[in-house]
Amino acid sequence: MHSRLLRHFLAVIDHGRISAAAEAVHISQPALTKSIHQLETSLGVPLFERRPNGVVPTPYGDILARRVRLMALEYHHAVAEIQAITGGRGGTIQIGAGPVWMLRLLPPVIAKFQRQQPSVKISMRTGVIDTLVPALLGGELDLICSTLDFPSHPEIVKEHLTDIHHMLATSARHPLAQGDDIAAADLLKYPWIALANDFVGSSRVNSFFAANELAPPRVAVETSSIASILSLLQAGDYIVNLPTVMLPYMEAFGLTRLAIHGTLWEFSAGIAYRRTNTPIPVVKAFSAMLRASFLPPDPDPLDLDPI
Repeated sequence: MHSRLLRHFLAVIDHGRISAAAEAVHISQPALTKSIHQLETSLGVPLFERRPNGVVPTPYGDILARRVRLMALEYHHAVAEIQAITGGRGGTIQIGAGPVWMLRLLPPVIAKFQRQQPSVKISMRTGVIDTLVPALLGGELDLICSTLDFPSHPEIVKEHLTDIHHMLATSARHPLAQGDDIAAADLLKYPWIALANDFVGSSRVNSFFAANELAPPRVAVETSSIASILSLLQAGDYIVNLPTVMLPYMEAFGLTRLAIHGTLWEFSAGIAYRRTNTPIPVVKAFSAMLRASFLPPDPDPLDLDPI
């Protein structure tokens, strides 16, 4: 099957409109429509449902899109392997990560990696496990860095690197900021901020209140940006659930950790990638460096007690 038809098909999937897809692949709308009809005729099934505001994939279209993305990923792996054999060290690593990983954990590793392999491009996508895992399975990402609190899948390998402890944070001027042993009921008097699409994190927060026989908090703002969360906390009486690794940034923003009655939670966190017998060399090298960043430093020989 000609790859041109599949590229045109994915363009329609990604854009949801024939006109936008045609512009993206630099062909006319009639030519793109002809490609889709040719693909549908070849398969014997409709791939899209036409609607007034665009097109949506049929169940057959969803199946084809998932498999075509995996084909593209395998091609990406093949090119990278060939480059490695022929001495090339370039390529692109597609990384998906949670906002805290993007801000706190990944930057020093990426900078160190690119000092060693400057020709490798790093493409980063922010998300939560509810959006990153489907992208990994769909072949859009080589590696995700996030909590590992999602169901095991035969195509995914999960590696634990650390435990992420959570806290509740506010502005240092918040009415609860100076409280000691704050009760869960007091937390419901103020608006909350939540990460967009973070259904796992939201369920943990809701479970905390349910354990105290209380309704969930009122989420006033949803955002995927950690920077906007920190700025909002400065500006209003909001409460947010954040990992404790954010404490250095919070202090710089004039924020503080709330003293909560009872315990919160922790997540197992690390990396996840698709199971394969031929990992991309640069992805393998980056993963090794990321693992090493979580290892304790070697002791200084001068600090060792003499035998």
